[in-house]
Amino acid sequence: MREELAGFTIGVTADRRRDELAALLQRRGARVVLAPALRIVPLTDDTELREATRACLDRPPDIVMANTGIGMRGWLEAAEGWGLAEPLRSVLTDAYLVARGPKARGAIRAAGLHDQWSPASESCDEVVDHLTRRGVAGQVVAMQLHGDRQPECTMALEAAGATVIEVPVYRWAPPTDPAPLHRLIDLVAGRLVDAVTFTSAPAAEALLRAAGDRTDAVLAALREDVLAACVGAVTAEPLRRHGVPVSAPGRARLGALVRTIVDELPRRTTTLKAAGHLITLRGHAAVVDGDLRQLAPAPMAVLRELARSPGRVLSRTALLRTLPRGADEHAVEMAVARLRAGLHAPRVVQTVVKRGYRLRVD
Repeated sequence: MREELAGFTIGVTADRRRDELAALLQRRGARVVLAPALRIVPLTDDTELREATRACLDRPPDIVMANTGIGMRGWLEAAEGWGLAEPLRSVLTDAYLVARGPKARGAIRAAGLHDQWSPASESCDEVVDHLTRRGVAGQVVAMQLHGDRQPECTMALEAAGATVIEVPVYRWAPPTDPAPLHRLIDLVAGRLVDAVTFTSAPAAEALLRAAGDRTDAVLAALREDVLAACVGAVTAEPLRRHGVPVSAPGRARLGALVRTIVDELPRRTTTLKAAGHLITLRGHAAVVDGDLRQLAPAPMAVLRELARSPGRVLSRTALLRTLPRGADEHAVEMAVARLRAGLHAPRVVQTVVKRGYRLRVD
């Protein structure tokens, strides 16, 4: 199979660049569920941003902390609209300019500016540690905010003797239509997706917040069956605090995130031999002797349950628990019939009279 992610379903929680990430996954054969957890909203009332910019011009900062690429671009664009672009650029040129991550660094360099330092972890905590070790007593630090205020970072710098100017450019807001996010939460809780991608820590927090009374089921799925794929260590932190094992690339790039998923998901599959066929179970499909067989949810659920105990006979009642509520034993028989037809290998699932079904494992 040339499409490494064929047969897998992957949720995308990003808003910005979601189409780009979805295209990268679909190109590798994945089925994608788009469900933005948050959206970025530029400040409609730019009074605070303008006041912060004026404060930077009146008292030029010794240090400027650039948290995000979109934030730095938005700040410079707003200054351009006010006729303050050149004075602001002069202030930024003279300051010790810190880029929290590669996107912020890219925005700085695209503006013709030069950053002096960037943390390996892309975390605000590491930036604060670096600045306090370097010494900030009596200095002015301009902090371009990452959507919401960052009181811990601000208080730590102020405790070290700095004056902090917070620069708000945008804010996080719930998605315009929350239905896709709640549908993704249902799919995760029901373990009907194979992976969920996160490109920001606020998005991970927003998904757990939106889960409400399903949070425990979502966390259990992410800890066991559903891969949590994060673009970087900072994005992964809210999930790690809840004990969720996270896969993240060494470099915070969408392409690297997709490569991490391509490496990880196939390793999590179940492969067995049955009735002379080599069968690998993927999220919503089975690979039979190298050929992908798409399966509906009910037959896929039956196959997955039989594969958990290969060769063991499972009763209709046991298999019924894997089907949606309201199904009866006739639904199990129908699911088994559709499974045999979908696999194009009818002998794989054996009927054991008066007992149930089993995989005819070799």
